[in-house]
Amino acid sequence: MAEETDLEIEETGGNKKKIIIIAAIAAVVLVVVAVLFLTSADDEPVETLAEEETVSQTVESSSSSAETGSALYVAMPRPFVFNVPGASRDRIVQIKVQLLVRGDVNEEVAKKHIPLIEGTLLSVFSTTTADELSTSAGKETLRLSAVDKVQEAMEGVEGSKVIERVLFTGFVMQ
Repeated sequence: MAEETDLEIEETGGNKKKIIIIAAIAAVVLVVVAVLFLTSADDEPVETLAEEETVSQTVESSSSSAETGSALYVAMPRPFVFNVPGASRDRIVQIKVQLLVRGDVNEEVAKKHIPLIEGTLLSVFSTTTADELSTSAGKETLRLSAVDKVQEAMEGVEGSKVIERVLFTGFVMQ
């Protein structure tokens, strides 16, 4: 008789463990479902806002040929590394560049002409000196000169400027 009551106690202890495990699994499933539901509910209005912004930009861009589409960034595949002469000694400069373009079409055109853009930027960068690059005004002058030359090169090949801005995302001078 004593053995039967011990077995009953062990069986009910095992059942309690099974119930706790099942309840824990159910709670995890509920949390995952709730997260997925809330995430999908949040995504829909964002897409709607993005569509509305695209429509409003398209309407605005039809009146202004300079801004067509949303801003996209085209990263140059490798940083520019070059020597520049300085007053006391020559320096090595590394510049990482991204290009700001408007619209998917301009993004594809820019990617297509990366070798031309790289060559143009390298020729612009090689005309500067270490003394000019040591000041923020000198860096800004170099960036503006790069924009002008790249736009000229793209206009000669594609018939439009394509590139809106040249951005320095990394700048190291040793």
